[in-house]
Amino acid sequence: MARTMTRRAFCAMTATTFLAACGHNTQEDPTSETATTSDADSNAPEATESEATTESQESASTSKTLVVYYSRADENYADGGKEWLEVGHTKVMAGYIAEALGADQYEIVPVEPYPEGYDDCCDVAMAEQRDDSRPVIANALPDVSAYDLVFIGCPIWWGEEPMIVRTFLEGVDLSGKTVVPFTTHGGSGLGSVPRNVATFAPSADVREGHAVAGTSVDGARDEVVAWAKEYI
Repeated sequence: MARTMTRRAFCAMTATTFLAACGHNTQEDPTSETATTSDADSNAPEATESEATTESQESASTSKTLVVYYSRADENYADGGKEWLEVGHTKVMAGYIAEALGADQYEIVPVEPYPEGYDDCCDVAMAEQRDDSRPVIANALPDVSAYDLVFIGCPIWWGEEPMIVRTFLEGVDLSGKTVVPFTTHGGSGLGSVPRNVATFAPSADVREGHAVAGTSVDGARDEVVAWAKEYI
């Protein structure tokens, strides 16, 4: 497979267009970047240094802002075709926010990586939603107690956040935090992410959030930075 270093959207359609999405009978894609269903496993491997990306655990950071994200690279949907991403769209967007705000970052890394192939990821994403799965996170969850503001980013898969994001939400206590979702997508915007985050973090102050089309993320730095700075 030829790998072209380009960022294109691997984003979701809404749940109501569930069956048509993977066949691309519309202009949107169903999974904007994806992970594999994993049951809770006591034998999960320890995270490598590159996987554990919570900067606050690696240095004596005094930041009160944390940017949490799940992002997928590999083969993605791109305006009716497929192209290869070396860096996932959501990771790029997360970087804009963290740099602008001097925030710490935590990347959600699955124990079982999502398939590289786009169509296979579509199938896994659908199965995870159907089964209400909680894929296992490889890296240790961050201590969020010191943070006042938490951004949570992800691609849109079938109109929602990847199920591994729910693993994260159920594993940390966001009570009293201001929580701001952000997404990359192929036509679904924020999807149901703000509502779902509020469901899994009922004691947090969950804001509406911001969405950027995956195909536009490379040129969206100024837009993302201006939006993120509204929260400080």
